[in-house]
Amino acid sequence: MSDRSHLDPVTFEVLKNNFINLVDQMSEQILRTCYSFVIYCRDFSSGLCDVNGDTVMQGSQDVAVHVGTLHLTAKAIIDTFGDDIHEGDVFIMNDPYVGGTHFNDVRIVRPVFYDGEIVSYMLCNGHWADVGGTVPGSFDITATEHYGEGMRIPPTRIWDKGRYISDVANLLVANMRVYEDRLGDLRAQSEATRVGEQLLHGLMDKYGKSTILKAFKECQDYVERVASTKISALPDGSWEAVDYLDMDPAKEEGLIPIRVKMTIKGDKVAYDFTGSNPIISCFLNSAYPAAFSAVIAGTKTFFPEIPLNSGFYRVISAYLPEGSVVNAPWPTAVTGYCSGSYEKIMNAIFSIWSQIISDRAIACSFNLEYLLIGGWDQRDEKNNFFMWYDWMAGGHGGRSTKDGSNATAPLFGLGLSVQPCEGQERLTPVLTDHHTIVRDSGGPGKFRGGCGVEKGGTLLNLNRTVMSYCCDRSRSITWGINGGLPSNPHGVRLNPGKENERYLGTMFSNVHVKAGDSFTRPSAGGGGLGDPLERDPKLVLEDVIDDYVSVARAIKDYGVVIKTIDEELGEYEVDWEATRKERVFIQKNRKTWMTEDPYVVRERYISKEIEQLDVIRRYGVILDWQTNEVLTETTREYRAMLGNRTIAYWK
Repeated sequence: MSDRSHLDPVTFEVLKNNFINLVDQMSEQILRTCYSFVIYCRDFSSGLCDVNGDTVMQGSQDVAVHVGTLHLTAKAIIDTFGDDIHEGDVFIMNDPYVGGTHFNDVRIVRPVFYDGEIVSYMLCNGHWADVGGTVPGSFDITATEHYGEGMRIPPTRIWDKGRYISDVANLLVANMRVYEDRLGDLRAQSEATRVGEQLLHGLMDKYGKSTILKAFKECQDYVERVASTKISALPDGSWEAVDYLDMDPAKEEGLIPIRVKMTIKGDKVAYDFTGSNPIISCFLNSAYPAAFSAVIAGTKTFFPEIPLNSGFYRVISAYLPEGSVVNAPWPTAVTGYCSGSYEKIMNAIFSIWSQIISDRAIACSFNLEYLLIGGWDQRDEKNNFFMWYDWMAGGHGGRSTKDGSNATAPLFGLGLSVQPCEGQERLTPVLTDHHTIVRDSGGPGKFRGGCGVEKGGTLLNLNRTVMSYCCDRSRSITWGINGGLPSNPHGVRLNPGKENERYLGTMFSNVHVKAGDSFTRPSAGGGGLGDPLERDPKLVLEDVIDDYVSVARAIKDYGVVIKTIDEELGEYEVDWEATRKERVFIQKNRKTWMTEDPYVVRERYISKEIEQLDVIRRYGVILDWQTNEVLTETTREYRAMLGNRTIAYWK
């Protein structure tokens, strides 16, 4: 055992990477033993915390929003049980108001003892597909208080000195759908923390307890030191940004602002969300822990080389006004925070850091969305309850030197996998009809936003089934920066192309569906970065060949005229003289187009003279896509946003 106050660099590096491996091994354990298909598709995270509950290390593929709250989870356990924590205890919680995110994210916490004293906490968080509540999947947009969203589990002991408290576990899962899967996930997560415990014991046996505890501290100090050094090299100052939720269902219309002011002073970064909207009458609000996690994830994106642990939190502070959409108090509904306030915080922070570290700039990325179908599976005599719980990939924003990523996991969880259709079809009576990249979905720019995807399906033998959807950005459409244009709106269509076709929008719950019904929905692409008229026409040509951009929108969005030689063979060429004239025409008129009377634009859209992307990108008008009514206040706010992020950069 060394008596030095600091570890030597080699030992430090070896242990730091051992800690990452330890957390990754926990993740591998839950991946192979979980019951929920949602968790199997990587909607989970694990973490290693010190005796104070501070995060020492995350894994290499964890969901960002989870990691940013795990230290709060551990501290909630410590605060609740104090000295009443014993070897063999395991705790469960999902409370979003004291250290969780939303009720579906159920956390298992295991205190680790060595030589008779607590040395660490192992955490495993998994998204349970259902935790009760009024609708399958526990996403009820009509809920204004958490009572309709499922079981709220405060810090609770679930193993007592190694004894499984089955009556408590059964009490919890009895209020959840498909309770057998919930019990399976509970055990899988507990065993994952046991793997972490065993690996940590092995490290302490090999290196000694004092060395490992030093390494815990030094891992956090290292991250703080590196982060402080990078921040101190940046200019002091303050920057502001705003992003929006689509609406408050209790109001007629109007975007819901999330405002952030970021200040750099020395080696510290402070965020102030004063001016953000008060809580709204649906579940898109965020409680404090998840909003703080969005701040961390948004900042960390611009410093990918720095590991994430509690040392990073020491250089960042955030004022999140209580009673606002970024700090909703109990018992406000918050289950939809992931599609609501969370990603708006991240994208607003992106727009600020894109000004400061311009070589890492990125435009707005598509919005996380969940489509949930729950009911009774009639494919065999078992008549089991099923949960089809799906999220999609989409487009990320255009970047400072390259296009945005196509069909990528959402900012909320870059470790999420695209759910394999074959697995979904085996487990549920839902057949996937198509899953394809959406042409023209990438926001136009000098660097194009990544393309979104569209996924549709048909319901097979089922009964007593309902559909719910959690999303946003049908009105606060994924935006571009530095002159870039927006993407496309989200939204679900039921029975597309049929007489009973309905547009259901981006937020609904408990819609009754039956066998034979079909559905489809696109994810948005990313916003564009830079003036689309400055995009190399050869790149637009490549986009047309790749079917990322249509010939028609190449003209409208980029002013690039493409001649079709042989569409079947993908042979096209640029008409250079026509392109020069078209770009001059667009440059001369585009600012005027953005002031066109919204009602005139609406009539042209209804008459099919123009299409939806013209309404959004060329005229900056937002309609209610169900009724085609002009949203006057929303359009005014949307145009103002375009004025700041896009039009101000046009020549």
